[in-house]
Amino acid sequence: MKNLKHIGWTYICLIGLVACDKNEIPVYDTSYTSMNIWFGSESMVLDSTTYNYSYSMGEKALTFYARIAGMPVDYDRFFEIEAYDGDLNDAEGSFKTETYTLKAGEISAECSIYFNTSLLKNSNLFTQRDGHLYFRLKDNNDFKSGTDDRSVLKVVLKNYLDVPNDWVEPLYPNMNYADFFGTYSAKKYQFIVSVWGYADFHIDRVTTVDYDEVTNTLSKKYAKYLYQKLQIALEEYNSDPNNPDAPLRDESGNVITFPDLSPWL
Repeated sequence: MKNLKHIGWTYICLIGLVACDKNEIPVYDTSYTSMNIWFGSESMVLDSTTYNYSYSMGEKALTFYARIAGMPVDYDRFFEIEAYDGDLNDAEGSFKTETYTLKAGEISAECSIYFNTSLLKNSNLFTQRDGHLYFRLKDNNDFKSGTDDRSVLKVVLKNYLDVPNDWVEPLYPNMNYADFFGTYSAKKYQFIVSVWGYADFHIDRVTTVDYDEVTNTLSKKYAKYLYQKLQIALEEYNSDPNNPDAPLRDESGNVITFPDLSPWL
């Protein structure tokens, strides 16, 4: 009789478990998927990132990351983000988003917001104060917003250049940037940053590492390569028949040139 009782209770418990399972949402129900978005890297979350209009003469992309809390599916899914707060009127037209894709079998994606300095409606905007834009996920049938700390993308907007310290007082001995780049001008520095992708950088004659991200330092060899890239970009800019601003001039109207680096490098 005892064995029969144990069998009976086991049968009742199994029926109860089955009944509970029928009433609960499946663990991997893709209709309840949330998506986290953030700036930084795949493993590090930043509370914001900066776009400086002065660092680019055209379009530039800001990368953000998206990852779902859930399981992948066997088909592509799509999502969008929207600017919902901040200096929307001032920045209008100078940035754009797109329809992003989370590919089949994937749980994360690397995406971009595009800014275009040439489309800023007023070149004096964000020169005296920083602006801000806030982006969020547009809810759709596939995704809902993620956790509070990963549901908003904050972009700080700037539009000014500071004279690099190494142009005035070099960090490393015998590294006079006037010898390397010539006379400083904001327009020349903007062009350098636009082509190189680095701002307020240092050039070290001794190091063999092309680029040290921590100290923002370039090796002499890598700087020489970038300098050649700079010369080519300037030639292309000046020879473009569709460019009404050619040749490139500084804020005083002088044609921008770069010196011969032979004795320097």
